[in-house]
Amino acid sequence: MSILRLLSPAKAARFATAVRQEGWRVAIEKSRAHLALALGHGRSALDGGAGQGKPRTGPDYLTRFWRETAQAQALHAAAAPATLTNRRRIALIGDLNLPQCRKYRVDQLAELWDAQGWQYDYAHEGDIARAVGLMQDATHLMFYRTRNTAQTSMYLYEARRLRLPVAYDIDDPLFSVAAYQTYGNMGPVGEHLQAHFISEAPKYLDAMNLADIVTVSTPGLARHARELTPRPVHVRRNFADAATLAAGRRAMHPRHPRAPGEPFTAAFASGSMGHEADFAEIADDMAAFVTAAPDRRLLILGHFDPKALPEALRARTEFTAFSDYESYLAALARADCAVMPLADDLFNRCKSAVRVIDAAAVAAPSLVSPVGDLSAVVAQGETGRVLEIGQSWADALEALADDRAACAAMGHAARARIETHWTAGAGEHIVDPALLDWIRQ
Repeated sequence: MSILRLLSPAKAARFATAVRQEGWRVAIEKSRAHLALALGHGRSALDGGAGQGKPRTGPDYLTRFWRETAQAQALHAAAAPATLTNRRRIALIGDLNLPQCRKYRVDQLAELWDAQGWQYDYAHEGDIARAVGLMQDATHLMFYRTRNTAQTSMYLYEARRLRLPVAYDIDDPLFSVAAYQTYGNMGPVGEHLQAHFISEAPKYLDAMNLADIVTVSTPGLARHARELTPRPVHVRRNFADAATLAAGRRAMHPRHPRAPGEPFTAAFASGSMGHEADFAEIADDMAAFVTAAPDRRLLILGHFDPKALPEALRARTEFTAFSDYESYLAALARADCAVMPLADDLFNRCKSAVRVIDAAAVAAPSLVSPVGDLSAVVAQGETGRVLEIGQSWADALEALADDRAACAAMGHAARARIETHWTAGAGEHIVDPALLDWIRQ
């Protein structure tokens, strides 16, 4: 069988270039070694060294491969695959441990890049064999939410060896000491963890600065990132992908319209520890609203300390733990509206509008603070309300509760808006065109 039949179009083109420039022996050695890596096996990639017989799984995973191919004068790629073919294949290596982050920054990229006709796959940063294998057939590499570690350096060296353009993506200011130090939600985690997060921030910034470009989830995060990195920073907002819209439709179907006599319910979602500080911004207003009539309640989804609520409000509050995304949306669909207060600090100014997208997916209007990117998704008075500092959340909730038909119509308008304005192909407000141009180059 011809060796060209074993190679992807990019590898075949690179092989032909190597034959012309370096001869058949070097070209065949490169192709043999690269094919072994792409398949996730091969003596030089996996053997731990003479007499050891243990697979390499850490930052020296590629050391023997590099040494052997360098000895054969076959280490460096003849040309970058992106310059040899018209196709694009993007490999992502990242931290996949946080379900919500993975959903919006990793999984939904498949839909975004597919709309461009590009191929895409990803690996957890700890799955070295898979990550290295994906890189062998990639035209571009993206890191997501990774720190600068010895393992990251190994991946980056391999990317540079393969001449892959490198992007770095992040959706929180994990790189910012200032954002952590002034973040109100850090209180519950304790001084020890606060100090740990702050000590890790430079490692995230180092990883950003080692890439060619940086992508972030909001304009606010882009502004802050530009204060700390010289790399070009582009915005790629989170959006409502097909899976989100389908899950929202399933969740809302049995609950719309509301049955007569059901209590008016406002929902607050807390995806991680510490959001009691955000809720404190509206706690008094929420207590005044809920306790003003017997047919009102608060629904809190996720992590929350009940002791942070005023006692009268606590008695009228239902607490529901997070499980999976479908269950979360099913619980959220039981609410008439969602409330999203954010304390005005540097960390929150970088926040995305994923909670607004989630609420809109189940046809619930959102009441939001003017902090972060939440207001970008809310059409004022049509799909929800943006409440400026000093405005009464109790009054805004009263208006929705007094006309539940209008509230429901606002929720359906929110759903219609994300279907048209917040999907993968909705326009430049979702993806900076400069990012697409960079990948096309």
